[in-house]
Amino acid sequence: MRMLRKSGVILLIVISISLLLSGCGSTSSGIEDGKLVVATDAAYAPMEYLDDEGNIVGLDIDIVKAIAEAVDIEVEFKNYGWEPLFSAVENEEVDFAVSSITITDERKESFDFSEPYFVANQLILVPADSQIETFEDLKGKKVAVQINTTGHEVVKGLLGKTSSDIVAPESMPLAITEMLNGNADAAVGDNTVVLEYVKNNPNVEVKTIEDDSFEKENYGLMVKKGNEEVVELLNEGIQEIKDSGKLQEIIDSYLK
Repeated sequence: MRMLRKSGVILLIVISISLLLSGCGSTSSGIEDGKLVVATDAAYAPMEYLDDEGNIVGLDIDIVKAIAEAVDIEVEFKNYGWEPLFSAVENEEVDFAVSSITITDERKESFDFSEPYFVANQLILVPADSQIETFEDLKGKKVAVQINTTGHEVVKGLLGKTSSDIVAPESMPLAITEMLNGNADAAVGDNTVVLEYVKNNPNVEVKTIEDDSFEKENYGLMVKKGNEEVVELLNEGIQEIKDSGKLQEIIDSYLK
């Protein structure tokens, strides 16, 4: 009996160790399987959005596909929404995120980033008859932005972190809608998205305003802190499509 009981204990320990190791493996990068899962917020045309068939498409998506092809790996995109994609990366539900994510010092405290692959800046959108001409003119006005974006941070810097004049819905399309409905005097967002809206809605009477005070912003692919393996792989792919001209080709195809 003792021998059997002892053998059973040893077997239980072996099984426990095996389960522990397999559990650790389940949260590791998908590089070993040749496939990476990617989180995005597909409500940010032309960067990432859903087409008529419900497929996730866009400039960012094509760039990631080109990177994946360059390093010979598959990618699977999942539409998490803006706020949830950060926890998805942190909790290792995905291997990385692409969603026009600006590389900032604050974000680098919690996440790692690839090398930049795209440069953008903020743009102001106002009704065509608006008297607003500069960013400073937004003082005392109600401004719509997508929550927890760099545009949100820029506007908080002007109006105050807790200002009641900031209207911050979950997406940029909703921010623009808030302005059009009269709930805000202006909307502030990434230039690519604002210009895409203007292009696709020629009958809506709005105008855009550039301001020299807006700094250039570098987009990067966001990875869980410490996951150097994925960062290195992504950087390898980014460099390859830069050198081949593929990156600029993709950008030009969307932003001629």
